[in-house]
Amino acid sequence: MTSLKIGLIGCGFIGRFHSIAIRYLIKQRLIDARYMAVCDFEGERARSFAEITGAELVTSNPRELIESPDVDIVYICVPTAGHKDLVLQAAEQGKHIFCEKPLATNLADVEEMMAAVEAAGLKAGVGLILRHSPILTVLKLLTEDATIGRLMTAVFRDDQFFPIQGHYASIWRKDRALSGSGTLLEHSIHDVDVLRWFGGHVATVTGSIDNFAGHEGVEDLATAHIEFISGGCAELVSIWHNVLRRPSSRRLELFFENALFHIENDFMGPIGYQKHDEEPIVLTEEDVTARYLELIGLPEDRFSGALRYSLEDYFFLNNIARGEDPIPDFRLALEAHRVVDAIYRSAHAAGETMTVG
Repeated sequence: MTSLKIGLIGCGFIGRFHSIAIRYLIKQRLIDARYMAVCDFEGERARSFAEITGAELVTSNPRELIESPDVDIVYICVPTAGHKDLVLQAAEQGKHIFCEKPLATNLADVEEMMAAVEAAGLKAGVGLILRHSPILTVLKLLTEDATIGRLMTAVFRDDQFFPIQGHYASIWRKDRALSGSGTLLEHSIHDVDVLRWFGGHVATVTGSIDNFAGHEGVEDLATAHIEFISGGCAELVSIWHNVLRRPSSRRLELFFENALFHIENDFMGPIGYQKHDEEPIVLTEEDVTARYLELIGLPEDRFSGALRYSLEDYFFLNNIARGEDPIPDFRLALEAHRVVDAIYRSAHAAGETMTVG
């Protein structure tokens, strides 16, 4: 495959995010692609997108975009409940897929989507954007030092104002029919994936969910105790609150037998750590950026501006162009969904410990 032909379904908040990224990558010649089609159930919003992107096909019918011979990659950026049908349609038409997280509202649907993509022999990426976070990528490299021993525990707090308001304005997230549930699935599927990245396969979980805002079936507080097969464990707290001027925030602490690491941001920022009997060290944001750019082989001038928010699209589209599997793919997402499903099962069983199967 040489020039990629992209169609995007869903022109809301996350669709705009990807649209800006894709156009930036094309303009900077970091990918060889054309924006061919846009689709949104609101016709005017789709037409507005088309004027900006130059897409030739504008439609409010997703099937028309998916079946177009001028599209070979389908971006799916609609509310979660709509992901499954669009993925199955795209797989049936032999189109490569990028689907926003979470893949679906329940584990059974994710498994069906995974099976359809594999049966069709397609490449399918998912919007677990933290897999391309500079600070987490560098942190992962630091923790691969064999002298620091085994991971003992991770403490992860993720808080964000309820995204039905503010700049997110994702009103659909308070509707269980569209979102499936709340902060654990819709937001902290990222966190579960990160914890699996650092801790490995999960053996058991114990969880709880609570609802303060009162939107039926949509939790705004979730907690989980996670036990890894390796012997370590993790504590996760996920919160949707109403502190509207507070940015989305993640704090992660990792304790190994001979070291500890901590970060206060999930994308850019400093990393603090201490090993053995050494003095504490802080890698500045500039240090982290330089190490990350060296790892991925991009010069600093290509990392400026919008590219720092385009990394998942950059890696996904370049992997598709090379015929390689994207990372993260549906397989990684499925494993995160299995953990989330087990946490929900535990919460609904009054905190009973559940095996992740």
